[in-house]
Amino acid sequence: MASADDAFEVRPPGRQRQSDPLEALAQQSQLDFDIEFFKQILDREPDYLDVLRCQGELLSRKGLHERALEVDRRLVNLLPGDCVVQYNLACSLAVGGLHADAIAALRAALAHGYDDFDHMECDGDLDVLREEPAYRDLLREYGIMN
Repeated sequence: MASADDAFEVRPPGRQRQSDPLEALAQQSQLDFDIEFFKQILDREPDYLDVLRCQGELLSRKGLHERALEVDRRLVNLLPGDCVVQYNLACSLAVGGLHADAIAALRAALAHGYDDFDHMECDGDLDVLREEPAYRDLLREYGIMN
């Protein structure tokens, strides 16, 4: 809590009062803390796969879709044959409005063995694709839809 003296503290022009780092942490949500924590790790180890995976999920959960897409693209470059990485990229692309790219990434995910069709069917990230003829054609091609 600020004291009455804080209101009369004299500071040079343009200088802000330093905030208490513990106070700043206490006011930060767990999600924001985790995102910042993993960002600091990635600043030192940009290709740390487990941290990239976590960061992508956290950014998506926070609604920071452009940043999540960037992470998903990095993961695909590092792990092009990973079906879950391809699937997550498809979701990020779909949420970002890049439907044709999302369907291409989904095709890659299926080609690399993605088979959690129950999840795919109810995944809200893919809702924007469900009416796309190319999406329905892809599902038929893989026997997911008649």
